[in-house]
Amino acid sequence: MKFKFFIVLLTISISAEAQILNAESLRRVTDTSGWSGSLSANFALKRNVNDFVILGSDIHIQYKMNKHLVLFKNDLKFQKIEGNKFENSGITHFRHNYRFHRRIAWEVFLQGQYNKVNLIDFRGLIGTGPRFKLTTSEKYKFYLGTLIMYEQEEVTDGITPLQRDFRGSTYLSFSLYPTDNITLVSTTYYQPQLDKFNDYRISSQSSLLVTLFKNFAVNTTYTFIFDAFPAVGIPKSQYDFSTGLTYSFD
Repeated sequence: MKFKFFIVLLTISISAEAQILNAESLRRVTDTSGWSGSLSANFALKRNVNDFVILGSDIHIQYKMNKHLVLFKNDLKFQKIEGNKFENSGITHFRHNYRFHRRIAWEVFLQGQYNKVNLIDFRGLIGTGPRFKLTTSEKYKFYLGTLIMYEQEEVTDGITPLQRDFRGSTYLSFSLYPTDNITLVSTTYYQPQLDKFNDYRISSQSSLLVTLFKNFAVNTTYTFIFDAFPAVGIPKSQYDFSTGLTYSFD
């Protein structure tokens, strides 16, 4: 059994609560079968128009065996603004990959989430579809996924009714390794409602990881999210920028 833990020691952030989980961020590159995973905790103070206190925890576990890969993630965040009560958000995600071809895998996933800041009382997803490996080089890797998913969403804006619909979820992901100590990973999702294509979501996340010395690296991530029909009073576009010092060990 092998576990890998990542502890964020320093975090400077301008944040928005993500509504689309970047599943590519869950995958741990390993050539061996068995368990691996990560555990992180973070704390941030911000001041702009208001004072913010943000607490967060993130647990990720994966199991790899032959052609199978199972992923589990649980992510919680608590945000307090100007002395008001904490508003929390969370995502629980389960995904199974079966690689039936050296460049094609089939994915099945379940996800539940809530986000009090964005007025999402509950969003449940279940989906499936193929994932294609577009390249064979170890210096750069490109993946394309084309999934279909069923979504149920309840929001607390007092206007939007309970929503049940089918969405597509197409993503393009790439990982670049220009040197031994630099890694660039980027993923973009496009998720339209299948019977109403003007109702769509876009999410793009890019991360740059620079290794300083053994077990220590600087990790910088930028995330952009666009939702054509968010809850009433919530902006259509949101973004998140964070940079920190990461320590990893086996």
